[in-house]
Amino acid sequence: MSFPLKGKVIFFATNNINKFNEARSELAKHKISVGMLKVKTLEIQSENIEEIAKASAMDAYKKCNLPLIVEDAGLFVEALKGFPGPYASYVYKTIGNKGLLRLMNDLENRKAIFRSVIAYCSSDFTSPICFVGDVEGEIVRAEKVSENKFGFGFDPVFKPLNSTKTFAEMSIAEKNMFSHRAKALRKFAEWYTRLEKSKG
Repeated sequence: MSFPLKGKVIFFATNNINKFNEARSELAKHKISVGMLKVKTLEIQSENIEEIAKASAMDAYKKCNLPLIVEDAGLFVEALKGFPGPYASYVYKTIGNKGLLRLMNDLENRKAIFRSVIAYCSSDFTSPICFVGDVEGEIVRAEKVSENKFGFGFDPVFKPLNSTKTFAEMSIAEKNMFSHRAKALRKFAEWYTRLEKSKG
């Protein structure tokens, strides 16, 4: 694997190719190359997504000693008092989109927030640096996907504000215009670019 931009290479510790492709697309706009690092990371139980992301980043860094990012995300549904929140991944694996829709079957309030935390870890810092991205939207009443089968996780049931499409109906480029992950990645990329310049 060749990286043309020396000093602008980081690794994304994830086993989720969809997350990686979204990150690669967004970070390329900032001339940052990213490699996918398949490493199983520690996932602590916490109500705080930042704490989960920090613990995962530190664990991944200890295992591979490379400058890296990890991402943790949560879906906070207002009418369900913030559920599933940081347990979104577990809830998706156990009840899926159909289970979430059943929980909300008779609810008029469909408001929800998707939150992403990107945690960066390297030898330059004693603890991970976190970047948070939020997107407001709503839970639709039935799953909506594109013919191209974009999206993953709760994407088929989440529609961001000011959009007529769910995340699963959008291409990566479209999704990155709205998404919580892209917002967190942009914050990270701007900070990382300044960091590299300061080393220059």
